[in-house]
Amino acid sequence: MFIRQHFRYVDGHRKAYWALVESFRTEKGPKQRVVTWLGALDEAGRLGVLQAAKVQAGISHSPNDSRQLALFDYEDQHAEPLWVRVNAKAVRVENSKHFGGPWLALQLIEKLKLDEFFYKNQVVGRELVPWSLTSMTLVIARLLEPSSELYISEQWYPKTALPELLGVPPERIDDNRLYRALDELLPLKNQLEKHLKDRLGELFELDYDLLLYDVTSTFFEGQCELNPLAKRGYSRDQRSDCKQVCIALIVNRSGMPLGYEVFAGNTVDVTTVQQIVGKIESTYGKSNRIWVMDRGMTSEDNLEFLRQENRRYIIGTNKSLLKKFEQELLKQDWHAIREGIEVKLCKMPEQDEQSSPGDNQELFILCRSNARKQKDQKIVHKSADKIAARLEKMTQRCEKQNRDQLRVAREIGHLMGQNTKAAHLFEVNVAPKDDDKLKAYAKINWHKTKPATDWHDLSDGCYLLRTNVTHWSDEDLWKAYIQLTEAEDAFRIQKSDLSIRPVWHQREDRVLAHILVCFLSFVLWRTLGQQCKRAGLGDEPRRILSELSEIRLVDVVLPTDMGKEIRTRCITRPSEHQKILLDRLGLRLPARIKSTEM
Repeated sequence: MFIRQHFRYVDGHRKAYWALVESFRTEKGPKQRVVTWLGALDEAGRLGVLQAAKVQAGISHSPNDSRQLALFDYEDQHAEPLWVRVNAKAVRVENSKHFGGPWLALQLIEKLKLDEFFYKNQVVGRELVPWSLTSMTLVIARLLEPSSELYISEQWYPKTALPELLGVPPERIDDNRLYRALDELLPLKNQLEKHLKDRLGELFELDYDLLLYDVTSTFFEGQCELNPLAKRGYSRDQRSDCKQVCIALIVNRSGMPLGYEVFAGNTVDVTTVQQIVGKIESTYGKSNRIWVMDRGMTSEDNLEFLRQENRRYIIGTNKSLLKKFEQELLKQDWHAIREGIEVKLCKMPEQDEQSSPGDNQELFILCRSNARKQKDQKIVHKSADKIAARLEKMTQRCEKQNRDQLRVAREIGHLMGQNTKAAHLFEVNVAPKDDDKLKAYAKINWHKTKPATDWHDLSDGCYLLRTNVTHWSDEDLWKAYIQLTEAEDAFRIQKSDLSIRPVWHQREDRVLAHILVCFLSFVLWRTLGQQCKRAGLGDEPRRILSELSEIRLVDVVLPTDMGKEIRTRCITRPSEHQKILLDRLGLRLPARIKSTEM
């Protein structure tokens, strides 16, 4: 669910609202519907948020809390007003800086106690700027405007309110300091993962009984001679011409990351399973968790490993195994669990029906999706059209030219190999020409066929899962497996919103540190998403982050009749829509901010 901005007229007055919108699938494609309208809180709700903010302001847990609270001037209703004559025509605004985004990111960092973690675990030496503050700068920049360390130091940082919020002037943040902060941050990877897992569990009462595991890749441009992990392999970005690294990510059922590992770019997914499972069990112990993986992780060795010590799993299978369930596909005992989705539980046909349930007994979940069937059929039709058009051109060419039969046969074989999904629909024969003088040359005879019983039509839109969780229903097992979309969504966010591709790094340690910063920024992203979910703002934080990032910090200059100028630093008043978001999230903007640079 996500939010959409609206204005509505009530009693002749225009009021700001947010519409909470939900996307859902239908037989005719995806549609959207408004779940509820979110307006301003009533007075009781507003006072409750204000009281909560005042209570929070009086608590000091973090070593930086006293410094942070000193930054803000909260309005005192009993303060005596100061009167002075101001030339209204000469009032101006200067030094506008981005405030909302950095301020919100710091709120998330403090909620996760990352500031305390950095302060306690990063060694304090003779550096002018503590590594804890530099590390927070890297994480915030990656969340708000992913870019190079040089751009952060020279362009982005001076234009934000971070110098005031962190107390570090722009001239003390340079690319060399940021690179060295990466070096200081990387050794803390395992400690950070454990800290975040514990803290997120406390904040949102998360369950880690279901772990979703997937692998993606990110590529480099260049030779990457200083990075032994950079290898050529299967590219999810369709850049097989570039070297890459593979990233394995583990998330829970709500998409919160538990940890990650980086592998060489030529690593095959199936070879990573045992290492990842071993890492999680050595870090967090062996518990009754369920591992959910896609078919790329399936191998007999991995299944045997997972069965050891009664590990539980739900895992996809290769489509070749689906052939053994042809009779089950023909039956009508499917269970419709939602519009366009049908599932059923069954056993392997060769499995002994009299065997009693045991630790290693497996069940198979047959799944059939109408949307997936339509997609598969479109792919087949497109491939068939491509084959037919190419065969027609080859036939005409053979009629006009004398072409070698063996060479033509190879070209047809290559064509069918590139379009395997539709190759079964064609019968092609390369024969000698009818003319006795030209018998050494090729003639193509082809036509499109339709088998009486087409396995492809029967299996289109179907896929097969296997599991040793025998006490769940077919619907529960399917829903658990479909949660893998959370891991895929995590990769999509890191690639698009957080720009995980290490464009500016060549050394192995710097690439690993860069990925760690992206991981920490993604945790902030998910934390904001959980807060939005609690506040009834959907589970997509992208719009909230964008909207609140528009709040600015400005210097207001007031020329007086005495010839002097009064300069005051203020935070812009939030719009009606921004007020609604702040109220719902329980956040209170300070009235103004003091400068406490180091």
